[in-house]
Amino acid sequence: MSGTAHLVVERVGATLLLTLNRPQARNALSLPMLVGLHDGWAEADEDDTIRSVVLTGAGGAFCSGMDLKALAGRGTADDTCRDRLKADPDLHWKAMLRHHRPRKPVIAAVEGPCVAGGTEILQGTDIRVAGESATFGLFEVRRGLFPVGGSTVRLTRQIPRTHALEMLLTGRPYTAHEAERIGLVGRVVPDGTALESALATAELVNANGPLAVEAVKACAYETAGLDEPDALAVELERGMRIFDTADAKEGARAFAEKRPPVFRRA
Repeated sequence: MSGTAHLVVERVGATLLLTLNRPQARNALSLPMLVGLHDGWAEADEDDTIRSVVLTGAGGAFCSGMDLKALAGRGTADDTCRDRLKADPDLHWKAMLRHHRPRKPVIAAVEGPCVAGGTEILQGTDIRVAGESATFGLFEVRRGLFPVGGSTVRLTRQIPRTHALEMLLTGRPYTAHEAERIGLVGRVVPDGTALESALATAELVNANGPLAVEAVKACAYETAGLDEPDALAVELERGMRIFDTADAKEGARAFAEKRPPVFRRA
């Protein structure tokens, strides 16, 4: 277990578990938390023994958005965190997955409030599981603000435009079942079981060929804005490279021999 006081970093098998850890503030994003998230994504990218990431929050909350006082320097951030932000002014956007896409699959396990910046960072994740009492929403317009974490761009690409604009323009809260209905989350589970469900999903991902998983994720995002012929050309190029790997041959061999495959990222 590692991380900052505001972010707990753990390994659960081949999964990196990142837990937002300011329950007294409903896990509002502080500068130490953002630095920890930035470093967590980097660790997942650089460590080939990590095959997936699960992002969750402590104390029955996912994330209530930005802690504006803390980010303005009136909170608990130390000089090291401020120096990190000065050295990389883009650090907070990378932490929120606005300017960075991890190459490993990221699964969100949501309990309680996931609003404002919480809903924005959620849009940077790949698979989303929510407890029945989870709530979502982009409240910025209610305060005369703008959701600059990427929502005016991403939300209309992830859910139907009419639902995206209703969420963006009304600033109203959404229940977990509403979020599932419009496609913001993939699955709703009983309260208190979102993390268990997310880790079980991560185990399914981890059992697969890591090169194939990473290539499939990259291709899905890379082709999202392309015309179908161009997208299919990208898919064919990426896919054929995977067919040429030793892992692909091991997968076929293991199937024929009726045993679990042993993938070696080769």
